[in-house]
Amino acid sequence: AMLDPDSGLSLTIARIVQRLKGSSLHSQLERQARVSLHKPEIKLESLKEDIKDFLKTSGWEKKLQNAVYSELNVFPSPCHPAAPPEHMKEPLAYMRKAQGSWEKRILKSLNSMCTELSIPLAQKRPVNEQKELLNKWNEMGTDEPDLSLFRPVYAPKDFLEVLMNLRNPNYENGEQPSFRNHLGLIQVPLKVKEIPELKEDFSELGLNIGQLGIDDSAQVPPEFFENEHVRVGQKVLAEQDSAAAQQYVRQGCPTALRADLWALILNISNQPEDILYYEQLKSNVIQHDLLVDSLIYKDVKLTASNDDYYFVFEDYLYQVLLCFSRDTSVLEHFTYSSATPPKSYIRGKLGMEEYAVFYPPNVNYNSFILSVAPLCFLYHEPSKLYQIFREMYVRFFFRLHSISSHPSGIVSLCLLFETLLQTHLPQLFYHLREIGAQPLRISFKWMVRAFSGYLATDQLLLLWDRILGYNSLEILAVLAAAVFAFRAVNLMEVTSLAAAEAVLADLSTLKVMPLLQIFLFATVT
Repeated sequence: AMLDPDSGLSLTIARIVQRLKGSSLHSQLERQARVSLHKPEIKLESLKEDIKDFLKTSGWEKKLQNAVYSELNVFPSPCHPAAPPEHMKEPLAYMRKAQGSWEKRILKSLNSMCTELSIPLAQKRPVNEQKELLNKWNEMGTDEPDLSLFRPVYAPKDFLEVLMNLRNPNYENGEQPSFRNHLGLIQVPLKVKEIPELKEDFSELGLNIGQLGIDDSAQVPPEFFENEHVRVGQKVLAEQDSAAAQQYVRQGCPTALRADLWALILNISNQPEDILYYEQLKSNVIQHDLLVDSLIYKDVKLTASNDDYYFVFEDYLYQVLLCFSRDTSVLEHFTYSSATPPKSYIRGKLGMEEYAVFYPPNVNYNSFILSVAPLCFLYHEPSKLYQIFREMYVRFFFRLHSISSHPSGIVSLCLLFETLLQTHLPQLFYHLREIGAQPLRISFKWMVRAFSGYLATDQLLLLWDRILGYNSLEILAVLAAAVFAFRAVNLMEVTSLAAAEAVLADLSTLKVMPLLQIFLFATVT
């Protein structure tokens, strides 16, 4: 049920006011307003207007605008008042059901690991262990515990199998006329965009617009564009306006400004209370030992130590992920995610809420690690790095690990990728399908990890600039299709899945922006 624009707007305003009321920004604004009462330019007869002017000139109004903008970006537009709360999580019942059974499967796997290894999901660390962990907090990577018995809870291909088996129960097989000719692995009828719509959405990536990440644009000499773009970027930062920053990064971020621009878009300012919050999470890690700690440890070892780019950040990765696994503020995002966080209790305290531990619902930490690692290039202060990652997770990355009908959700991305390929490279699509190399079997892991660990870091950051700029993950599916288009000639010659995988095994030399531009704007549609 759709709302008429006016009541939708008033619901949105009411919700944002409600959410900002408890925030530290609210108390800071109140404090500033009280302080301003002592200023000579504030007159009693025009009190309200004068205080408003003061908040404007002293930069507080901008902070409030950014907070509102951030809320609008993160939370979905309100449902109809009569709609049940689970509709806000996910409107389609069969998707909610599938997500529910996937979560049960993960939890079952966790619980059976606990039983097998006879260790609890959560327990208090003995005092000597707490001291030891505190002392080596900044060099956890030097430890070599034996983790051979711990196994990953699931691999991307297990998740893909689940998505391939999704069906809309309202349709009998082959009853969906428009969908009958979709020959990919994803068999649910969701609406995805065609190239003309994508061109419109991503218009700033057009061939005649300056881009960072394109070295030889015919229209604009790159160094001229770059100097001008840096100048504009500095101005955007000086203005401290999140919306302007989001528009700006659609053409890419200059390396020197990226960390500050991303923080501005995500509305992260690393206030004293944020640093304190991070320290509290850290002390929680030191006091309690969770089963996931060993899983995180194992995955970081496997991922970081096998990756030349990321192994230097090993210690940061432990810190961020261990704290993330304790962070209950992340639970807020479950009001608009199809996922529901599983709950466990510290050993011997079953049912006592103050001993409840929420398990991050995605225990495939391998993908988490790959979404933290690139951020380590930009942020070297642990509490800031942590906040940026958490915000990226609740805005974007959680959608890659839960089953939903959202346009940025992994199901829609898979369908968008397959549709683009089937429509624009039909010969290639049919060829790969015939030889048993369904393209999604190859591209799924790229999308689920937002290409981290596959592209060179500078290229990955240019791609993520656009995710932030468009507040959407759809560009991942477009890039995946563009990679297939780019390697199409070689792929037409392969005769097996293994050979197709070999052609696409190394993406580290790819240049993201030219691929996207050519695919979107130079493909004949």
